[in-house]
Amino acid sequence: MAVAVGVEGLSKQYRIGELQAAYGTLRESLSHLGKRLTGQEHHRGYEEIWALRDVSFSLDEGETLGVVGRNGAGKSTLLKVLTRITTPTAGRAEIRGRVGSLLEVGTGFHPELTGRENIYLNGAILGMNRGEIRAKLGEIVEFSGVEKFLDTPVKRYSSGMHVRLAFSVAAHFEPEVLLVDEVLSVGDAEFQARCLGRMEDIGATGRTVLFVSHNMEAVSRLCERAILLDEGRIVRDGKSEEVVAEYLQTTAGAGSHREWPLHEAPGDELVRLLTVRVVDEDGVTADYVDVRRPVGIELGFTVLRNGPPVLPKIKLAAGGHIAFNAMDTDSRWYEPSPPGDYVATAWIPANFLNEGLVTVDAAVCSIDSPKLHHHVSVHEAASFHVQDPLEGDSSRGTFTGQWRGVVRPLLDWTVDGRP
Repeated sequence: MAVAVGVEGLSKQYRIGELQAAYGTLRESLSHLGKRLTGQEHHRGYEEIWALRDVSFSLDEGETLGVVGRNGAGKSTLLKVLTRITTPTAGRAEIRGRVGSLLEVGTGFHPELTGRENIYLNGAILGMNRGEIRAKLGEIVEFSGVEKFLDTPVKRYSSGMHVRLAFSVAAHFEPEVLLVDEVLSVGDAEFQARCLGRMEDIGATGRTVLFVSHNMEAVSRLCERAILLDEGRIVRDGKSEEVVAEYLQTTAGAGSHREWPLHEAPGDELVRLLTVRVVDEDGVTADYVDVRRPVGIELGFTVLRNGPPVLPKIKLAAGGHIAFNAMDTDSRWYEPSPPGDYVATAWIPANFLNEGLVTVDAAVCSIDSPKLHHHVSVHEAASFHVQDPLEGDSSRGTFTGQWRGVVRPLLDWTVDGRP
């Protein structure tokens, strides 16, 4: 398959700070000259930073590539170089085919022109000729939902109407290579879902797409492959679910396996927590898990002396919300726990958690009725990413939209009805 986008050793350096004022009054110029001659002038410093450094990758025709990373990692700079908005300091990039870019939705809209006039203007900026725009006008207007206000100046549009129309124009452009920078955050939830669906349609037509986003669910759904940028360098290139999992865990500050030596292990004089691990059905450490498979949370701890019975406990959270608390209530934990090492694994059933990043708080407790006494508790001790492969046999079924909530169980349904 032919290469649509080829990038080799791409680097971009910026200079930040100020050497001197570009303009000034005669008095200021004479003052600077006097200070310079007497050695009293203090030069304003500047700093050189690399927004991109030695970035190399290739993108085949028909492939969709996600680009993820923290703010300032170099994602937008990469797209600006590829769209020739800025030139690279070193390296080269080649794009074969007609290129379209959705870098800033609404660029080129004129507030005094009507929605209809701005469709023609914005379409021309994006590279569409008048015939193409006329042929697609109906689709653009229907997708945007602003039919009533099409002949009203856009300065009277709400911000939501403005971005809906702008995205609709850009989304109906048909290039061979499409570069997209964080445009799925526009509009309300319903329109965002439509934007995501439109992006899926674009990818399904065999066009080459390079997609930059902070929406990890969108990257996982739209892209089979992704790259992770950090400080201008590619630190991971692989399957999108693996790259997304690493990025989210790096951002959260916890991975799927945490371990402490005994002398540093959190706890008290009775119990110390030694390990926390996320495991799959085979007991292998898992950074990301298939939503259709069970996942285990393994706690390894040591009891240092005879004392009250202890029991393991976990708390799972997603999207800033607590999913659930759980502890092992088996009768074995109500007998005294003799000194020694213990490994307890809590199994979360398949088709229970929703997609996305899940964090785990780990604890070992004893019951001081009606309260729990935490001998050790570690906030965000581990994390993992839940991924739905969209094959129709999960609790999502054939629905491809976003489910809200931290859990998404597959329930048994009974139906009574008459034919």
